[in-house]
Amino acid sequence: MRQTLTKLLYVVAAIVISGCSTLDQPNNPEVVDGEMVVNFPQELMKETLISKGIIEKNGTAFGYIAYAIPYTTTDESGKEVKVSGLMTVPDGMPEAVSTQIGYSIVSDDHGTIFANIDAPTVFASSQNKPGGSAIIFTSMAGFVTLQPDYIGFGDSSDHYHPFILRKSLANATVDFIKAAKSFAIKNGIKLNGQVFVTGYSEGGYAAMATLQKIEADGEMTVDLTAPMAGPYALDPMAMGVLSKPKLSVPSFMANVAYAYAKTYNKPIAEIINEPYASMLDKLFNGENNRTEIDPKLTQTTTGIDGLFVQEFVTDFSQNPDNWFKKAVVENNLHTWLPKSSVSLIHCIGDDVIPYAISELTKGTMNHMAGLMGVSVDVSLVPVEVALTGDPATKLRYGHAECAPKAYGVAAKLFGKIRKIKMGY
Repeated sequence: MRQTLTKLLYVVAAIVISGCSTLDQPNNPEVVDGEMVVNFPQELMKETLISKGIIEKNGTAFGYIAYAIPYTTTDESGKEVKVSGLMTVPDGMPEAVSTQIGYSIVSDDHGTIFANIDAPTVFASSQNKPGGSAIIFTSMAGFVTLQPDYIGFGDSSDHYHPFILRKSLANATVDFIKAAKSFAIKNGIKLNGQVFVTGYSEGGYAAMATLQKIEADGEMTVDLTAPMAGPYALDPMAMGVLSKPKLSVPSFMANVAYAYAKTYNKPIAEIINEPYASMLDKLFNGENNRTEIDPKLTQTTTGIDGLFVQEFVTDFSQNPDNWFKKAVVENNLHTWLPKSSVSLIHCIGDDVIPYAISELTKGTMNHMAGLMGVSVDVSLVPVEVALTGDPATKLRYGHAECAPKAYGVAAKLFGKIRKIKMGY
């Protein structure tokens, strides 16, 4: 890939593309089974990046064409749900790629959102401009990027979002990969069959769940899965959070309680204290973002003024038959053996989802493989080390600031494999 790619990938997710809102909303009646929602031409993308000093005048960047695609998936109970996802295709790739070799796919599961406006298809349609990770993978690296909205957002905004629940997230992602492949065939977009899977935070968890489902179903192969900063080991993470006196991000844990209560048919008032329990339906209705939700919740974990009912937390920590303990164990993603390669990308300085979660995931998978006399290809990539090349670096990034840098690391890994197998 181009020498400037590394620099571009590490910073481009933080760029707000100026001038996008002046583009005419695309109108393409020839699209079958979907809708073109953004057409950001290659030359305009290049001009924008040059003006911001991201690339030089002789640099290369690809345009961005985004399609909103409706499809059907199933939720935790097995019921069909009408959902949606965003497929972005690079504009301006060499003709040999677009017409002969075909594009490689990156399935990118987005991180935690609360407001429906932040869902990939809704954001693209309403803002008429590209989002960060699709710029990285599509405009900078030349991949077709697939981003499911997930159940609870986009076309399924009337359904609660099954937050950190593996079946729903995996179903939504795998079914979107299938829908996008069908869309590509119907609309003359040539794919080469190569698939990479990734995602950040909740998306990292979703990416791991996606690989697990793909390998269980046996209907497709994945060249590399690179989950980023995901909470794969739910029971130790929940225990760690609930044992602390303060919650750094109360909306995250409240959302877990809300989604699990709905999925496992438990009264939310047995988990969350009032007045907060009665507020959650409104807080998580897709109209509020995290900065609006967090101030309405307490950061105190338990007690009279705490977010969680003390009896619930005590039973979770002491009773092996506690329903929530069983539920999080059921949704763990660190105690299985992937057949294909997995690179766990995580910032050492993560202040929300500890780096130790990825260390535990890698260690558990390798330990289980050793006990069974098999091998697994599971590696851990600390982002700060990948950026500096120094294993002893003191550089540290928190959860939010790590995201664009982690995406850059993932794109480089995918690009190397694509170059070896596809020649570009």
